[in-house]
Amino acid sequence: MIPNNTGSTLAGDLAGFVTRQCIGDLPPTTIEYAAMLIASTVASASLGSTLESAKIMRVLELQRGGVPEASLWFGGGPKLPVAAAARINALMSDASASDDSDLRNITHPGTTLAACSLAIAENTGASGEDVLAAIVLGYEAAGRINSGVIPGLREKGYHGCIIAIFAGAVASGRLLKLDASQMTHAIGLAATSIGGIMAAARTSVAREYHAGLAAMLGVNAAQAAKLGYTAEAGILESPVGFFHIYGEGPKAPQVARVTADLGKRWDILTEMAIKLVPGGNPYHALAEAAANAAREGDVAPENVESITLSQPGVTTLAGPRHPTDLIGVAHSAAYFLSAGVADRAFSWAHASEEKINDPRIRSLFDTVRIAPPPTEHLERFKQGCIVTIRTRDGGTFSSTVYAPRGAAINGIEWADVEAKYRALTPFAKISPANIEASLGLIRGLRSVKEVAELVDLLR
Repeated sequence: MIPNNTGSTLAGDLAGFVTRQCIGDLPPTTIEYAAMLIASTVASASLGSTLESAKIMRVLELQRGGVPEASLWFGGGPKLPVAAAARINALMSDASASDDSDLRNITHPGTTLAACSLAIAENTGASGEDVLAAIVLGYEAAGRINSGVIPGLREKGYHGCIIAIFAGAVASGRLLKLDASQMTHAIGLAATSIGGIMAAARTSVAREYHAGLAAMLGVNAAQAAKLGYTAEAGILESPVGFFHIYGEGPKAPQVARVTADLGKRWDILTEMAIKLVPGGNPYHALAEAAANAAREGDVAPENVESITLSQPGVTTLAGPRHPTDLIGVAHSAAYFLSAGVADRAFSWAHASEEKINDPRIRSLFDTVRIAPPPTEHLERFKQGCIVTIRTRDGGTFSSTVYAPRGAAINGIEWADVEAKYRALTPFAKISPANIEASLGLIRGLRSVKEVAELVDLLR
């Protein structure tokens, strides 16, 4: 038995909250968004399954083998231990840069949550309600811990997987039915389980490697706590603990927000965004605003003199100016701005080789400029921006987007999520019948008695 020595700690307070809640305590929209996160993750993983990084790690885990507990999505094959299945499924989702984001530190908790929750649910026979509650509460715990390292985490160069692991640990703990003391130790183990460097993720496939580790180690933390493994209960706020290392210290004012108003506000409703177009979330508003301005001015690419970006905190152009592959495109402000202007839209098609090499888009890369950041309405910007197009004949057209499409704060429509699902799942060679059947199960997951029914459609 784990000794009940957790006391009053931040991890203990979070653990008490997430273990007390039942699905009836959760706002209906949080449950709906949890289902959308599953759909988004499966869709993103479908595209990611075609990439070399996912193929390599799939081979590695299949060679390693182990107790057959949970399925790798797509392609059949033997089952693997839960942690291994969660690792590969999360890695596939992150690989295509088409998953979800917490818009503050650009972590990807939805990928970790869906991968861990479906793997454990398949193994334990958990219901759809169990999974949806686990996702909402895992998102909440990770989001609140994230709030305690803003600013700090990204400024120090750490990758968002350091936050996403908490989502996996808490969701896994819920589905393994941890009590509050065990959950406290699962959170403590997660806090000391993972490392990730932002520089490794900008231009390499280390980005999705991080996501796989967050899922695998999140599951491990919950499983170890279930068996009686203990950690330092005060690890989040201790003098040389989590907030000291990754944030601005345990006494920084933002740490107080970690457990403030538990149950009265929900991060999944205010900070979450589902990617409705490919690439990094910090660039989605750029393409959206650029397209808006181009449509307003009926701008032809050959008439563009400059495309100017103004965005809070941005003083230099992010990513490669002349990207040549999917990794470069996913993190290239120049590509998103240029594509938005050239095509007056931005969609899943813009992750294709044809669009990456489109001469109309590429002709605009060198017209991109950076303006001083905005000074007004800063509280409204959630990865938003202002884009201004100046034309050779003297026209000026501007658009402001405060938060990109797919941001929870704007509201998310099932029609958009379904369009994403139908656009990306064919990459995994799922049959049309299984695409529609799985999408129907995800939308109605709350009434599904065993989530294994959904996973079987994804094999």
